[in-house]
Amino acid sequence: MDTIRVVAFAGGVGGAKLALGLSKVLSPNELSVVVNTGDDESFYGLHVSPDLDTVMYTLAGLSNPESGWGLAGDTFNALGMLRNYGIDTWFNLGDQDLATHIRRTQLLQQGATLSEVTLELCRRLGVQHTILPMSDQPVRTILSTDAGELPMQQYFVQHRSEPSVCGVRYAGASDAKPAPGLLDVMSQATMAVFCPSNPHLSLGPILAVPGIKQALETFSGVRVAVSPIVGGAALRGPAGKIMAELGLEVSSVGVARQYQGLLDVFAIDLEDADLASEIASLGIEPMVTSIVMDTEADKVELAQRILALGGG
Repeated sequence: MDTIRVVAFAGGVGGAKLALGLSKVLSPNELSVVVNTGDDESFYGLHVSPDLDTVMYTLAGLSNPESGWGLAGDTFNALGMLRNYGIDTWFNLGDQDLATHIRRTQLLQQGATLSEVTLELCRRLGVQHTILPMSDQPVRTILSTDAGELPMQQYFVQHRSEPSVCGVRYAGASDAKPAPGLLDVMSQATMAVFCPSNPHLSLGPILAVPGIKQALETFSGVRVAVSPIVGGAALRGPAGKIMAELGLEVSSVGVARQYQGLLDVFAIDLEDADLASEIASLGIEPMVTSIVMDTEADKVELAQRILALGGG
């Protein structure tokens, strides 16, 4: 097998699923996962990085299999006590999960960068594959809605994705830099993989960090994305709803259009095989295969099919 080095871009549960599949096939030297931090927020005085933790817990084998986020078997006693103190606990954090945020906040207050903190947390949990935040500088995804300007977690969790969205912006992105080593990882990679994550809330913030999109435009290896839309609907989350409200076609073609110029191959589900010619007309090669990852075997099989495109 030819030498292969993969840089994967991920956010949320769908991204973590494919990242896990790739990690089962590739060695730590062959895979780096770049994760969205546009969802990062301060809750209860702690720095919470939801997507970083979802990917980290998933690769550590600790994630909650029912929700896809948080820790399996976690309890919520601390939140109950916070409610006793009159705190509005609309953002759910389990007791063990809180320990992660406490430690992250401690290290950040001691002067460590988010990249350094992520490396330390991963090491302690036995995650050997590299997980990188997209940036060490704060970038926040803000949605313009009929309920006002809402940071991503307020929109998604507190408001249950119900407000109508008319715009999405990434506050702080223009002043941010790619995390240290991220562009080096991309320059050494033979394949770039966009995991099936929300194009506006998960991958959009990553591409908004100056230098990352440009590195993808000139990337010399194979660039592959997996559609988060199957049969005209998102597999999970509000991706389809947001696309419709922004006037975009809710289909794998609609997603592919957003990545035009950044992709060589776009993986769509068998259910969407009739859309392959439209994707090809965008100058992107369609790959029609099963992309729904219900089991670990599904995740590994999809990872293997993607890697075959790069000789892996």
